[in-house]
Amino acid sequence: MTEWTPTTCMRCAVGCGHLQKGVDSGYGIDTVRGDANHPVSHGLACQRGISESADPDGEWLTRPLIRKGDELVATSWDTAIGTVVNRFETALQRSPHGVAVLGSGQQTNEAAYVLGKLARGGFGTRYYDANTTLCMASAVTAYYQAFGSDAPPPTYDDIPEAKTHLVWGANPTAAHPVMYRWINQSADEDDSRLLVVDPVESETAEDGDTHVQLDPGTDLAFARAILARLVATNEIDRSFIDDATVGFEALLDALPEAKVAADTAGVKMETVDTVATALADDTLLYWGMGVNQSIQGTATARALIDLCLATGNMGSGSGPFSLTGQANSMGTRICSSKGTWPGHRAFGDPEHRETVADAWGINADQFPDDPGPGPVGIADALADGPPGACWAVATNPVAGMPDADAVRGTLEDTFLVVQDAFRTETTEIADVVLPAATWGESEGTATNMERTISRVRAATETPSKVRQDIDIISTIGHRLYPELIDRPARDPAAVFDEFRALTAGTPADCTGISYDRLEAELAVRWPTDDPETQAGYRYVDDERWTFPTASGRARFSTATHGGLAEPTTEAYPLTLTTGREPDAYNTGVRTRGGEAEDCPVVRVHPETTLKHIEALDRGRTVVVSRRSSVTVTVQPDDGVPTGLLWLPIHHPAVNALTLPAVDPESDEPNFKQCAVDLRPPSRSNPLSTQGLSTEETVVGDAD
Repeated sequence: MTEWTPTTCMRCAVGCGHLQKGVDSGYGIDTVRGDANHPVSHGLACQRGISESADPDGEWLTRPLIRKGDELVATSWDTAIGTVVNRFETALQRSPHGVAVLGSGQQTNEAAYVLGKLARGGFGTRYYDANTTLCMASAVTAYYQAFGSDAPPPTYDDIPEAKTHLVWGANPTAAHPVMYRWINQSADEDDSRLLVVDPVESETAEDGDTHVQLDPGTDLAFARAILARLVATNEIDRSFIDDATVGFEALLDALPEAKVAADTAGVKMETVDTVATALADDTLLYWGMGVNQSIQGTATARALIDLCLATGNMGSGSGPFSLTGQANSMGTRICSSKGTWPGHRAFGDPEHRETVADAWGINADQFPDDPGPGPVGIADALADGPPGACWAVATNPVAGMPDADAVRGTLEDTFLVVQDAFRTETTEIADVVLPAATWGESEGTATNMERTISRVRAATETPSKVRQDIDIISTIGHRLYPELIDRPARDPAAVFDEFRALTAGTPADCTGISYDRLEAELAVRWPTDDPETQAGYRYVDDERWTFPTASGRARFSTATHGGLAEPTTEAYPLTLTTGREPDAYNTGVRTRGGEAEDCPVVRVHPETTLKHIEALDRGRTVVVSRRSSVTVTVQPDDGVPTGLLWLPIHHPAVNALTLPAVDPESDEPNFKQCAVDLRPPSRSNPLSTQGLSTEETVVGDAD
């Protein structure tokens, strides 16, 4: 019998400890269960994380593929790597920005570190993203602007201490089940409460003591209404404001009247008062993609942080807590050289650039001048140049990017290399496909949303034609830049040591964490610079607050609601929003089964269906935006407001509809609101078996 292997679940960013056992013979995972010894989850595990680890639905990639005409055919690793290297060399001869790279929060820290090292120090490209810009960039930018540093101040230890749990634009019941169990247990105490802010009645909202069903895209207005009310009733913490912050008077000058802001959000003043009153107790304010994925995502996240600062909700049992999406999104933020250098070293700081360049043995002039335009900007650059090639690692941009049909068209015209464990919409249009190991097959570490690093371990071997991400990246990198990237196979522990040495003295100092320590303790929270201690709540020591800003104080913001990115019109009278479902994962590759062949299911208020009854045919309709159209199955649901449609992010057709507008501060796309209409399916155009866009529905500037 095989032995139990301790590892970390890679489904979401909670970072639960798992025990995995490989099959007795051959390849694969036989059994998965929670690890009672793991200090993060103490044996808890969600069924989805277990099933998606042990028995994913996706179609596995088992050997390299290369395009021959219209087909992908099996090839050798030598041919696949040789083709990639030759095409990358040609693109890079034309421009140091000739290769665009799309990474992912599904990689280990070590693989993400090596990919960033190659992209920034080898290629020198500015067209590189670690996929966090699709989900966390607005929260990251807000943290930097407010505190001078990224990542949440609270930890999971603060959840039981909180009296008010305010969940804003998130559905942790579906996205983070184990963490939500802790939240719900704490909120069930007699003197505690759960408040949920969400335009749609989600699984989390159903449990809430209060559900604030604001108008879509008006989160910033509602946050300002609450703060204006707190100021008017003198329920702010003037002592904390004076001792630890700057910019409050400027914020007061910019605040709208509470009633005006509440009206903008479609919320009654009684509701504003309910939330304002709840903030008087120790409050953890959690937010997710409903806040971040907006053209005002950064400003809204700043406004939520402002609520915590103004009410003194900083410290034990309180604070602003962004809920990270992908399993290792936090890890890519500290090690991948996407928006900052390892350890959150400032990207544009000459001293930090020199430190990283010296460690890598290169000239800092080889680095790009800026961190790049984010995924939407990368797609635009691939269409117009200078990148002539694209390398997607553990990500599925054809399904996951906004305005996905346009992204597909661009990538079809680009030399595309896709590195993944499963077939996806993106592998199907690739020129070269590199089969990568997945959960239970890889070695390294991951970092969860509360800054805790833990080991990722292989419980099974892989087929002979499948390689780990770190080895694939190192193989390509060593062929192109042998003095920068060591010859594979890379030792993950040695790579981690290289990474942690670069974090010394930074806000994300990981020098106190080693593989030996993780072997003994299983999980350790950064920042820590010694092998005996780990971090707790950030920015406070002996009740003294110090922030890594120029003033040493936290900073308030002044932004106010600026309207929707794409308001409704007579031609597009409805608003579409998207969200997560409990039993699906990201773009659904691991969990969709046969669902991708069905139409996506749209949740619609019964009154909306009656108003658009002429667009329905046998329970189906066509959702049309300015960019595309998608045939859907209608599910009447009075938990969705009239005039709003809700579609799951997991179906590969949904992002054909969404808007590529981005937050100007974070480059994060505006996934959450766009204007749409409902139109009847065309009898001359049979419904697509894949839920893809109908060919004969007219879209465009109908208004």
